[in-house]
Amino acid sequence: MTRIVVVGAGQAGIGVAEALRTTGSSAEITVIGGEEHLPYERPPLSKEMLLGKATVDDLRLRSADWYRTHAVDLRLSTWVERIDRQGRTVVLADQAPLGYDHLVLATGSRPRRLPVPGADLDGVLNLATPSDSLELRHRLSRAGSVVVVGAGFIGLEVAAAATTMGLRPVVVELADRVLARVAGPVLSDHVAARHADRGVDLRLGTGVVELRGADGRVTHVVLSTGEVLPADLVVVGVGSVPSDGLAVDAGLDCADGVLVDPTLRTSDPAVSAIGDCARFPLGGQPTRLESVQNAADQARHVAARLSGDDSGAPYREVAWFWSTQSDLKLQMVGVPGAQDEEVVRGDPATGRFSVFRYSGGVLTCVESVNHAPGHLLGRRLLAAGRSPSREQAADPGFDLKAFAAAPAPVARAQQSAVTS
Repeated sequence: MTRIVVVGAGQAGIGVAEALRTTGSSAEITVIGGEEHLPYERPPLSKEMLLGKATVDDLRLRSADWYRTHAVDLRLSTWVERIDRQGRTVVLADQAPLGYDHLVLATGSRPRRLPVPGADLDGVLNLATPSDSLELRHRLSRAGSVVVVGAGFIGLEVAAAATTMGLRPVVVELADRVLARVAGPVLSDHVAARHADRGVDLRLGTGVVELRGADGRVTHVVLSTGEVLPADLVVVGVGSVPSDGLAVDAGLDCADGVLVDPTLRTSDPAVSAIGDCARFPLGGQPTRLESVQNAADQARHVAARLSGDDSGAPYREVAWFWSTQSDLKLQMVGVPGAQDEEVVRGDPATGRFSVFRYSGGVLTCVESVNHAPGHLLGRRLLAAGRSPSREQAADPGFDLKAFAAAPAPVARAQQSAVTS
């Protein structure tokens, strides 16, 4: 019987086990996770759970019974010490080694630390686990002055939760606009204005140079402008780094993530890597995506290969992302890159619109605000390799749905992308 070991019990790792069993695979499956909780969804940690609308039990990907009835050996609170590629075993802490015929690395990513003095003071928090979410909610309920460092998805979602709880957080962002890594200027400006309307104090183009404290607790944030902000709570949301240490130590090819080929195999054909830890070919260059959808799709792709289906097929799913920030529901499809023009479809004044982003005249990304139809259209267009002209995208009378459904006149265009 084939033995498959999955390291990582997040959306990607559990997705492999689910997909293998869905395809009828009889492989022996072991999934190893370092946390004590049953595998759970991560996006609600900065939304529903942070606001007290959900518990970790509500976020479970599967019940405990599911793993038993589907013969998935789920090992929680378990840590992998190293990978023995020559012996095809995974060496565990305090447990016997596990042999494998194929190993799947789904180790995810971890929050990037703020590299300034004082970053280890009490009251300086990241958000990555249910415990982090519970601790942050407790601190927010007692906070007087909150500073959020980073205006990406996590930072703005935390800021939205803080304003819902009656606080007026300061958000400090080194870039000159919010969501600079993942969105274009039109969407950034709209989101920034909505947060400002709710009482968020945005400090753009500004860095943090020091965190000051008293008796071991944070009290102030020193900005690159020289201003000193009071803060009894600092939330750090400055991106993440891939958890690729096991792969590096095992001698697999890595470069800010585990490098994989178009089929998601690493430099060792007996090892695959998926999700946030993997850097895969997209648009001609290795790309790492932090996306639940990408993790789930890559899990299904590897499971299909391990089940003997489409063993040589490259991974080509179109990436999409989302974020909920109070009354803003943001949805993006495609990978932001060197887009040089934006076309707005709809009226931003109504709070419901989509932005079609082009690079060299080719549609590469669609961003939507409270506009599910626009997001679905974007997914159909990019999946079909259809690129309406900028004039067609801007014309509210042009039927984009029919355009997306029509046969493509040319082969599917490659998406442009930047590494994350």
